[in-house]
Amino acid sequence: MSYFEKLEPGAILDNYRIEALIAESGMAAVYRATDIRNSRQVALKIPHGAMEADPVLFERFKREEEIGTRLNHPNVMRVYEDPDRSRIYMILEWCEGRLLRQILSEQGKLSQERALHITLGILHALDYIHKQGVVHRDLKPENIMVNEKDEIKLIDFGIASSEGAKRLTYAGFTATMGTPDYISPEQCKGKRGDGRSDIYTAGIMLYEMLSGKKPFQGDSPMAIMNDRLLNHPVPPHVAEPSIGPQLQEILYRALERDPVKRYSAAREFALDLENIDRVGVEDRIELREWRNRKSDGARKVFLYVGLALIPFVLFGLLILVMHHK
Repeated sequence: MSYFEKLEPGAILDNYRIEALIAESGMAAVYRATDIRNSRQVALKIPHGAMEADPVLFERFKREEEIGTRLNHPNVMRVYEDPDRSRIYMILEWCEGRLLRQILSEQGKLSQERALHITLGILHALDYIHKQGVVHRDLKPENIMVNEKDEIKLIDFGIASSEGAKRLTYAGFTATMGTPDYISPEQCKGKRGDGRSDIYTAGIMLYEMLSGKKPFQGDSPMAIMNDRLLNHPVPPHVAEPSIGPQLQEILYRALERDPVKRYSAAREFALDLENIDRVGVEDRIELREWRNRKSDGARKVFLYVGLALIPFVLFGLLILVMHHK
């Protein structure tokens, strides 16, 4: 078997028997496997050869493993340590359930009770990882696993940041900044973001679960980011009439463009969701001016993105020069 050959069901990798390929990206393949020592079901995340050959991507993979092995929370996928490995790969907790994206694709939107229950699970996970100095930075329905009891697991820490760790340079727009539909305004500007960036994204996901729509629209990633930077979101009650004024106020607090005005901690967001009737409602300019859509800031967005990508371009040129020496 070649080192980089795709593994077939029944193949043995160290102490693990491969059961099935369950996901594959340009960076890694994920297999369902069985630990033959104790019959435990796990997932193996095995990087492709191109990743192992790229020092930056490889360092990112190792950091993801390092972050995962020190997190231990019921709403966060575990990463298990195993020194007896013949190559680099991650051993992940096997989580039963479906991705939140699959659920939303099938149902369009969720009941308010179910959406709040899932969001509280996400916020409990965020409260925990933020206290450990970790920011996820790529929250989206594709990274939320939901089981049959609507309990969640936060997965995929591929671009997470860890307090005190050096900042890595990345090779691609998406891997640097997250997913355009869900990233915070500060990430649109090329900033690293902090826990409040995750809170903003949790607000977008709650809005989407309740209404079946996203608060910002556009026919391209740049247009979506432009809408987020310049315009107020469509009021939640307009997107979904069943959303009351207190819940709408909570969404506005999570979706503040300025992170200073946003919930400062996931537990604050969760506390309001648990006590909706006690939430005071502000007279917001967003409710009066949301129809005044601006679109003349596209150049500004391109400038932000261009500035953010300069280090990646320079890094790429450096690699090319080294290869031609």
